[in-house]
Amino acid sequence: MPKTTGLIAFGILLAAALFLGVFRYFRFDTQTMSENGHMVARLHHIANTRQPSINSYLNDERAQRIRIQLEKQTQTSQPELRLMYARELLRSGKTLAALDELQNTQSRLISMGSRMDPELMTVLRELAAVSYLRLGEQENCILHHGIDSCLFPIKGSGLHTQTRGARGAVDVLSVLLKQDPDNLSYRWLLNLAYMTLGEHPEGVPESWLIDQSAFSSEATIPRFLDIAPQSKLDTMGLCGGCVMEDFDGDGYLDILVSSWNLNDPLQLFHNNGDGTFRDDSETSGIAGLGGALNMIHADYNNDGHPDVLVLRGAWMGKDGHHPNSLLHNNGDGTFRDVTESSGLLSFHPTQTASWGDYNNDGWLDLFIGNESSENDNHPCELYHNNGDGTFTECANELGLNVRAFVKAAVWGDYNNDRREDLFLSCYGEPNLLFRNEGPSISSHPDLDQHPETVPRWSFQEIGAQAGITEPLFSFPAWFWDYDNDGWQDLFVASYSWESEADAAADYLGLPHQAELPRVYRNNQDGTFSNVTSKTRLDRVLMAMGCNFGDLDNDGFLDCYIGTGEPDLRALVPNRMFRNNRGEFFQDVTTSGGFGHLQKGHGVAFGDIDNDGDQDIYAVMGGAYSGDRFQNVLFENPGNDNHWITLRLQGKSSNRFGIGARIRICVVQDNQRRDIHYRVDTGGSFGSSSLQQEIGLGNADHIDFIEITWPCSDQKQIVRKVEMDRVLHVTESF
Repeated sequence: MPKTTGLIAFGILLAAALFLGVFRYFRFDTQTMSENGHMVARLHHIANTRQPSINSYLNDERAQRIRIQLEKQTQTSQPELRLMYARELLRSGKTLAALDELQNTQSRLISMGSRMDPELMTVLRELAAVSYLRLGEQENCILHHGIDSCLFPIKGSGLHTQTRGARGAVDVLSVLLKQDPDNLSYRWLLNLAYMTLGEHPEGVPESWLIDQSAFSSEATIPRFLDIAPQSKLDTMGLCGGCVMEDFDGDGYLDILVSSWNLNDPLQLFHNNGDGTFRDDSETSGIAGLGGALNMIHADYNNDGHPDVLVLRGAWMGKDGHHPNSLLHNNGDGTFRDVTESSGLLSFHPTQTASWGDYNNDGWLDLFIGNESSENDNHPCELYHNNGDGTFTECANELGLNVRAFVKAAVWGDYNNDRREDLFLSCYGEPNLLFRNEGPSISSHPDLDQHPETVPRWSFQEIGAQAGITEPLFSFPAWFWDYDNDGWQDLFVASYSWESEADAAADYLGLPHQAELPRVYRNNQDGTFSNVTSKTRLDRVLMAMGCNFGDLDNDGFLDCYIGTGEPDLRALVPNRMFRNNRGEFFQDVTTSGGFGHLQKGHGVAFGDIDNDGDQDIYAVMGGAYSGDRFQNVLFENPGNDNHWITLRLQGKSSNRFGIGARIRICVVQDNQRRDIHYRVDTGGSFGSSSLQQEIGLGNADHIDFIEITWPCSDQKQIVRKVEMDRVLHVTESF
């Protein structure tokens, strides 16, 4: 072949290869590119017009503004402003610069002699201690990340090899404790600093020691190792949400992750089925559609492909008037932003929403809980699914005209009347429970002749009557049947404490000021009983991101609680609680290796490796712009109990069977036992898989599986089912 011809042929092949590569990279159609582009442009504009003066999380911009003010002043003026500058530097991740500023400010304060404000010096030292602790995290847990990094109590590879951060914290905290020896916050952080050095308990002065027995687990379970680094899932980000779902129908659960800064991308990780994941963020078309604090998923158009709702703007008040995004799964590995075309475009701060078929027509409706505050009113929204890809907002018409600082919205049929009821966790005011009343008149005389005159569906608020208005400062929540009696109970976590001192006091059995969570047991008569103490969940949790699942396949639901307080001092472990046969919960945090000290946000349970037990993915970044951290994937080490995974397919009901009730009757030693589940994505902050992964305990066999579908009065019975397998069940009515 002539040289020129060969070059031409090579060029053609190269061009073809490039074309195919580009085609794969941009495989979304023109409509997808256009709709996604519109939302990306909208988000980009909002990101560029945010206001640092009212948004306390734009720390780089806030630090720059303060620096400009300082340049206009003398070296010794306004030490308060210099402390503000150091605080913003720390929050933006510039820890060494913050420490330099604090050291310079301390020198200036000391030079003032008797004119120095001692309270100002205390604030400076507190900020310095936190800065040193954060430096230790950055130089060890982040730069040299390992399976033990930031897992409390610190040990093994979690010990710090770069010690200047921890040593500095010990020095400063020791000074503070000499001034205020009863300060539990200082004492907690000092013990933590010694832990990172490997000098706890021996090196801690006896009067300040918190013994490790205070953190002992109440039951023993195998260690769950963080395999995110080896699985390529240890993505670095701020606080955000996560979704665990099989987006492409290949039988393996994928993971979608968000980070709440508007400039942070969504990230989609495709499960390769061999323990590794592929980053499909760019090829799926979602990368520019980020900035989400939370996400929830469902198949809103019943096409068999799970879609995702992206929630934005929470906690930012007037600077959080951001649009949400409804991402339609195209079924080819790409997503299209259909927010505007579907009728969901609005501009309200929110991080919570819930999918549920409130009128049992087979199409999932959507409730969005917005944040209303003083002089910034944002009513909640209920979007009725029209069945054609569009929604109609109807909250006010149906009696759901809620204006509150809503932090959790969850559907659940608490009274077993086959109609979805709605619970709302409202921060700073009583929580709300809306009973689904159905059509106001079920047999209206004009129903056949004039259906448009028949009264609409309605809800009635009965929170106080049901006894579920507390805690007053609540956050995440969920319906679950923790005791397996066939009735949905309610968990509502509190988000109210003074400082990490309250957590320390709780560990030590000392008085504290924190508000406790609530476990409400369903009385089966329309009311609930507060069984928090009886179930032993009367703990200081400071819960933000959390969810539930079954750690050991015993058929009883356990829960993982993430501490999400933005304050960098809030180095408090996330906690795991094991359900002991529906009677009470046992803290297994230390035993299972779950006590991560970073901020626990979106949490999802799911069988990521198809081995029959549930793994846990959690987002660990914080709220301030520099408080980034790697996310974690806790792999379940397995157990000897049996299991079954149900993948439901609705026909008259919604495609994935959200709202369906599952009852599994198992037999063990000739004794029957019922296990109850409800199909949903779990808690209000994090979105677990819609396939139902159900532990069967030490059962001998399954007698039958009973499924009550949302749109049918009949119960579907499935018999002769083997254990330890995946079962596909299609609605038969």
